[in-house]
Amino acid sequence: MREVRRADQRYPGGDRAAGIRTWHGFSFSGYYDPDNTGFGLLVACNEEQLEPGAGFAEHPHRDLEIVTWVLTGELTHEDSTGQATVIRPGDVQRLSAGSGVRHSERNEGTEPLTFLQMWLVPAVFGAEPAYEVVRGIADGTPYALPGTDAVLHVRRLADGERTEVPQAPWVHVSVTRGRVCVDGETLDSGDALRTTSPDGLALAAHGPAECLIWEMHAEPRYG
Repeated sequence: MREVRRADQRYPGGDRAAGIRTWHGFSFSGYYDPDNTGFGLLVACNEEQLEPGAGFAEHPHRDLEIVTWVLTGELTHEDSTGQATVIRPGDVQRLSAGSGVRHSERNEGTEPLTFLQMWLVPAVFGAEPAYEVVRGIADGTPYALPGTDAVLHVRRLADGERTEVPQAPWVHVSVTRGRVCVDGETLDSGDALRTTSPDGLALAAHGPAECLIWEMHAEPRYG
């Protein structure tokens, strides 16, 4: 299976009056599509845009691996484990909600903030909450998400550069900047590729491009 999901197929959300705009890649909040509830371990892929001063007040999560990638601006994060950090482009933030955690996310900067937030289902439920930030992750350095059978790859490509897609039962590619060609399809920023047959697939950049690739070796296990 290979499926391209276009940016304009995402469900718009957020609260524009509060300076929040959101695009959901999967069923989320008030939007439900029984044919689009997740892929592999990935159950949410949201692009968030926050105006200066805007944000999400403290709210709870449990039994989720929440991974955040900032595209532009700075994200201020605080949570009930005592963490208080600022996340910038190039950083990978991971919040393992486990048995329960509360957190807030805000744009305390002077410029608009855009970030991609991805939720994955852990292998074990009810674990102790945990938090981690990897600063300035390098190209070609895979980030194995603790407590899951998932690995995140960051690919920053120069014009004309190619990179192979990882081999795994489930692979999800998000184009976060620029344009790439894969398997005869052109993907622009905001588009995504979902595949269960990645053999021989490669991304080719048309101009500078950036992609986030999830390599997943399991589906959710709920009991």
